[in-house]
Parts: sequence; structure tokens; C-alpha cells
Amino acid sequence: MRIRLLAVGTRMPDWIEKGYRDYAQRLPHECRLELTEIEPAQRGKNSDLARAKQQEGERLLKALPRDALVIVLDEHGRELASTDWARELGVWMQSGRDTCLLIGGADGHAPEVLARADARWSLSKLTLPHALVRVLIAEQLFRAWSLRVNHPYHRA
Repeated sequence: MRIRLLAVGTRMPDWIEKGYRDYAQRLPHECRLELTEIEPAQRGKNSDLARAKQQEGERLLKALPRDALVIVLDEHGRELASTDWARELGVWMQSGRDTCLLIGGADGHAPEVLARADARWSLSKLTLPHALVRVLIAEQLFRAWSLRVNHPYHRA
């Protein structure tokens, strides 16, 4: 089983790259995290934002492996506690299916992406920078793994 993070956006700040990599590298081989960056649509002063969102959605859907479990990160999704992430990680590991977590572009996800989702999760009621979400996901996956194996990282 692989966990894939598909994220619209490229050329992240160095501190984002380092933060993401730090947590992703801590995960063991059986639940490794792979990042796929999706090229954002061109935006300008007179851009058609709906068209940009659709283009990004098409790119996200094209990057999905066949038969993957798809979880869309969306402000209207279900909020989960870290212990819920740990439980979900166990389900993913037992299923043997690849799991994909999708981060949309600046204007959110296209309707086609939302329709393809098996679940919608929200990380917070706060509005978060999309780049920072990469780090948060990697950290929460490491925390979920640490909860599953009684690693001392999680001290709740």
C-alpha cells in the first residue's frame, strides 16, 4: 500500500519542502508517503477561475492510480482527530489499496474531483495555506502511525 499526496502547486518554499520531507521520511516503508505535484493552471488579471479549477481537476484525476481510495481535503469535509487518522491508516493498510489525499488549487476542487472522492476531510476550520497543508498531512500521518505502534511521539 502506498499513500500518495497529490497537491496542486509547484516550487514550494524551502521550509515547506524540508518540513514535508522530515515527516515523510519518518514513515516506515509499509506506509510510505509519496508526493506528486500538479501544475497549477495559469491565472492572470482576466482569468476564468472556473476554467482554471477545471484544468487542475483534470490534472488531479489523470494522476490518480486506478482503484485508489481518494480522500479530498476540502473546507466542507469531515474533521478528524489524530486518533481517527490512526484508525483510518489501519483500514488503509489492511485494504492493500493505494490511498490518495488530494490538495486542490487556490480556488478549491473541481466538481469532478469532489464527485470522484470516497471521502472529504477538513484539516481545520481555519483557512490554511495550501503549501502548509503538505506539512500538516505528513505530520498527521506520522502521528497516526506512531499511535498505531505505541511510539512515544504522540503524548496526548
